[in-house]
Amino acid sequence: MAKASYGYYRGTIFLAMFVGYTLYYFNRKTFSFVMPSVMQEITLDKDDLGMITSSQSLAYAISKFISGVLSDQVSARWLFSIGLFVVGGINVVFSWSSTVAVFSALWFLNGLGQGLGWPPCGRVLRKWFEPSQFGTWWAILSCSMNLAGSLGPIIATVLAQSYSWRTILSVSGMICVAVSFVCLLVIKNEPKDVGLPNIEAAAKKSKGGSSSDESTLSEFLLSPYLWLLSVSYLVVFGVKTACTDWGQLFLIQDKGQSTLMGSSYMSALEVGGLLGSLAAGYFSDKAVAKQGMRIYGNPRHFILIIMMAGMFVSMYLFRVTVTPDSPKMWILGLGAVFGFSSYGPIALFGVIANESAPSNYCGTSHAIVALMANIGGFLSGLPFSTIAKHHGWETAFWVAEIICGVTAVGFFLLRNIRTKMGHVSKKAD
Repeated sequence: MAKASYGYYRGTIFLAMFVGYTLYYFNRKTFSFVMPSVMQEITLDKDDLGMITSSQSLAYAISKFISGVLSDQVSARWLFSIGLFVVGGINVVFSWSSTVAVFSALWFLNGLGQGLGWPPCGRVLRKWFEPSQFGTWWAILSCSMNLAGSLGPIIATVLAQSYSWRTILSVSGMICVAVSFVCLLVIKNEPKDVGLPNIEAAAKKSKGGSSSDESTLSEFLLSPYLWLLSVSYLVVFGVKTACTDWGQLFLIQDKGQSTLMGSSYMSALEVGGLLGSLAAGYFSDKAVAKQGMRIYGNPRHFILIIMMAGMFVSMYLFRVTVTPDSPKMWILGLGAVFGFSSYGPIALFGVIANESAPSNYCGTSHAIVALMANIGGFLSGLPFSTIAKHHGWETAFWVAEIICGVTAVGFFLLRNIRTKMGHVSKKAD
C-alpha cells in the first residue's frame, strides 16, 4: 500500500510541477514570442527591446538566488505556486500596457516571479525520489523548458494570425493563475505531509545511521566541494552560452557558412542538448544505484568528466576542421555533440549540488552554484565579444576551449575529494 501511495503522489506532484514549470517558461518568453506583433502596434527600437529583456534577466538572477535560500526555510509548494501566480498576473497587466518604461518595470517583476520556480522543484524532487532516481527525474523536469521553448514560438505565431498580442498574453497569464491554485493543492513538500515516511530518514535508518542530516551554515559554506562545483559550473555554463550566443556568427563570419547553416547548427545543438540532459540524468542514476552515495567522490563524476571532455574535443574540432567547404552533416554533428556534452553537465551540476548538501541547505547549495553559472553567462557576453573584437572569433573560441579543457582536467584530478558538504560524523568519515 505504501508503495502505491508513493507512486500516486510522485506521479501527481511531478505532473503538476512539469505543467507548472512549462507555463513558467512559456510566460518568461511570451514577450519574445509576440515581439513582431508588438512592434507593428508600438514603435520600439533595439535599445528598447534590450532594456525590456535585460530587466527580466537581471531580476531572474537575483530572484533565483534568493528563492534558493528561501526554499530551505519556507514551504516549497507555496513558493512555487506564488511565483506562478505572480508571473501570470504580470502577463495579464503587461497586456494592458503600451510604454517602454511600464513594459520594462513589469518584465522586471516577471523576472522576480520567475526566480521562484526552479529551486522549490529541486527541493520537492529530493524529498520525494530516491537518490538513484533523482537525476533522471530532474532531467525530465528540465525538459519542460525545451518543450515550452520549442512549441512556444509556433503556438504564438499561429494564435497571432487570429488574435492580438494583448489577447495572447492575457489568456496565457490567466491560465498561469488558474494552474497556480491547482499546484498549491496537488504539490506536497515531503511524504511526511501525507502520512508517509520521509525517503531520506528511511534510507538513513536502514543503514543504521542517524536520521539527522543537518549542518551549520559555516560548515556548509566552508566545504571545498561546494566551490569546486561552483567554479566548474561557471566555466561550463559560460562556455556553453558563448557557443550558443556567438557560434552562429563565428560560422557565418569566419567559416564562410550561410545564415541557414548557422541557424541549423543552433537547432542541432539544442536537440543534442535535450538528449544530453536526459542521458546524463539516466546514466548517472544507474551509477548511483550500482555504487551508492558516499562521502568521498560521487558516482556521477564519471559521466560529468566524460561530457566535459566531450565539450573540449567538439569545440577543438569545430574551430580547426570547419571550412567553407565542410559537409553540412559534419557541422551539424559537431553542434549536436557539443549540445549533448554541455547540457549534460549543466543538468548534473544542479543535481549534485542539491544531493551533496545537508538537507537544511540543499536549496541554498543550488542557489550558490546557479548564481556562479549566471556569472559565467555574463562573462560570455561583453568580455567574450571584446576578445573577439580585438583578436577575432578564432582567438576568442580558442580561449574558451582552453579554459574548458583546464577545468575538465582539474575536476578529474579532484574527483575523489570529500563530496559530502557540511558536517560529517567521525564514525561516518
